[in-house]
Amino acid sequence: MRVHVLFFGMLREITGVSAEVAEVAAGADLRAIFAGYAARFPRFTELAPSIVMARNHEFADPSTALSEGDEVAFLPPVSGGNNTDPVSVTEAGNYFALTRHAIETRAVIARILTGAEGAVVTFEGTVRNNTKGRPTLCLDYEGYESMALKIMAQLGRELAAAHQIEHVAIVHRLGRMLIGETSVAVIVTSPHRRAAFDAALEGINRLKKLVPIWKKEHFVDGEVWVEGEWDEHVPVAG
Repeated sequence: MRVHVLFFGMLREITGVSAEVAEVAAGADLRAIFAGYAARFPRFTELAPSIVMARNHEFADPSTALSEGDEVAFLPPVSGGNNTDPVSVTEAGNYFALTRHAIETRAVIARILTGAEGAVVTFEGTVRNNTKGRPTLCLDYEGYESMALKIMAQLGRELAAAHQIEHVAIVHRLGRMLIGETSVAVIVTSPHRRAAFDAALEGINRLKKLVPIWKKEHFVDGEVWVEGEWDEHVPVAG
């Protein structure tokens, strides 16, 4: 049977392709398809403890069985295309988006205000001019967009359920970013400030370990994919 396989970040560079159609035996699972790529690309074996696999936009255990036409994605550790309109979803008054344009936080806040808020907390992650003293020129962000948006919305639902807040908005940039630009914004509205601060902090911390978005950092003397870490509950390949 045939499955569609996607590669992101450093894994795309290792394989030399962003996507391909793979032939697998009937009844094969994710572990089998990973083994096939590890045989072709030994670096996969080295990276196995930090590679996560997804089936049809859901994190999946290596034992997950495959079906004809499935979409399988190999995802390197999160680190937390073309110019298109933002990909977004509005759900229960919350707002989640991926964009290749500047994030306008005031416009995002206006989307989720209802008048019942006593607090609006905005966290913005910005591009630093160095990493451990090594001067940074710019960053490139890429993501598994359909899955990233789905997980952002799920994260928003969980934040709303866990904290006494009104609404949540999460917006992440993709593409080339320069020093000082905002790469991600997490905005929380609430009747009270403590709940808003707590939810915003939890939101950015979990986003960096769950949402499949990767960062390449460009320096004067080279470039590197930034290796973060997955949430402890996400199953890895090996």
